[in-house]
Amino acid sequence: MGAITYDMEIPSSISAEKMFKAFVLDGDTIIPKALPHAITCVQNPRRRWRCWNHQTYHFWRGVHKSVKHRIDGLDKENFTYSYSIIEGGALDVFESISYHIKIVATPDGGCICKNRSIYTPKCDAQVSEEEIKAGKEKASGIFKKVEAYLLANPDC
Repeated sequence: MGAITYDMEIPSSISAEKMFKAFVLDGDTIIPKALPHAITCVQNPRRRWRCWNHQTYHFWRGVHKSVKHRIDGLDKENFTYSYSIIEGGALDVFESISYHIKIVATPDGGCICKNRSIYTPKCDAQVSEEEIKAGKEKASGIFKKVEAYLLANPDC
């Protein structure tokens, strides 16, 4: 089975700049607040200097206790962010998992989060359409939870 790629677009009423800041630049503090039932913390070892290259997400419950991301690209001016999972998560089934996010401003002052996800299964792994759909729903759910948090906390 070859790589599985899917694209997803999620609209938001939040501005592109504010969403990028909350979802990417300040994600280590905002995401645990937006998803307190799922994520206990995000470790970002070199955040002080804004030159970090790894993040570790720790979960309350579920299959995975933590997932380590490697930041592959970050462009603050164009609101793009790319990362790969390098430890934990679904790497028991996948050889590699990477995400490419671009947040685009819309004329109404909101934004669209464009996400390309690339999953490369291990040679003997079988991945169903239901599993792919569940992954899309989780990604969309995280984005919508961050959006809801920002709407409830406009000073963030």
